[in-house]
Amino acid sequence: MSLAVGCSRGPQQAPPSAPEVAVFTVATQPVVLRTDLPGRTAPYLIADIRPQVNGLILKRLFTEGADVQAGQELYQIDPAPFQAAFDKAKANATALRLKAERVKDALASKAVSQQDVDDADAALKQAEAELEMARINLSYTKITAPISGRIGKSSVTDGAIVTAYQATPLATIQQLDPMYVDVPQSTADLLRLQRRLAEGRLSQDGNNQNSVQLILEDGTKYPLEGTLQFRDVSVDPSTATVTLRMVFPNPNGVLLPEMFVRTAVKEGVNDHAILVPQQSVMRDPKGNPTALVVNAAGTAELRMLSVDRAVGDKWLVTAGLTDGDRVIVEGIQRVRPGSAVRTIPYEGAH
Repeated sequence: MSLAVGCSRGPQQAPPSAPEVAVFTVATQPVVLRTDLPGRTAPYLIADIRPQVNGLILKRLFTEGADVQAGQELYQIDPAPFQAAFDKAKANATALRLKAERVKDALASKAVSQQDVDDADAALKQAEAELEMARINLSYTKITAPISGRIGKSSVTDGAIVTAYQATPLATIQQLDPMYVDVPQSTADLLRLQRRLAEGRLSQDGNNQNSVQLILEDGTKYPLEGTLQFRDVSVDPSTATVTLRMVFPNPNGVLLPEMFVRTAVKEGVNDHAILVPQQSVMRDPKGNPTALVVNAAGTAELRMLSVDRAVGDKWLVTAGLTDGDRVIVEGIQRVRPGSAVRTIPYEGAH
């Protein structure tokens, strides 16, 4: 006697012969988008040291490659001729001051005219101006640092003759903490970013919008975060780029002038980003991105995608997928569109 089995069945399962695939379930999430741009470091401040008077260098007073402070004496020019000029101008001014006082006293008794008093005052003022110039020139014999920073090699030695405002600097001081990083950005990328913001595909991240990360030449991440200071308003016609200037703290002197670096500049936040593992995205013969999705019937379905960029080990998909889609990540080579599959969760998803 045979028994009829009348128990109800659950959801239809793929036959045992169907290939097993690992699927990644799509879920939108907020993602901070950054653009990687190459750039070079530049000193925060730089000052070329030049003499302001002619003379002979008596002594260099700094160590090449050392840190110097603003106001620190760097070179001593022979002050003797300038001291003599100052003493002469001082004596002349003193004599003319006494003469002007005598002329003013004589004016009261009408022994001299008002013109004589005016001439004496004018001569005194000229003498005082010459005295001030002599004092300034004497002070210029001590060449001091205009800024604090690291000083490079000296172009002159003790005993060298120098001239005022000469073309060749005696030395150069560079302030290295903080440090600038100058980055060119194409106008096409800038317009694309502005369009995404206008369309609402990106939102600004408040106070953190201007934060920038730095990658050094050897590929390591610089531990301190920088700040985007400004975007230049002028376009370089030869490269169709605008310059972005960032500022990075450099307390340990890791960054040096003219180093090649890469920056990760924050564009904004995509509040509904779709990220899928890179191995789930294929290319058709024309190079267009595609993916296999397991539909509600348990069969593989080919989807055409639009992909923006890589974010870590995933692709940012802008079209072709929605929340809840199950994208095949492993076992793709055993599946054809329309074929039934058995699914298990993709273990690499995180």
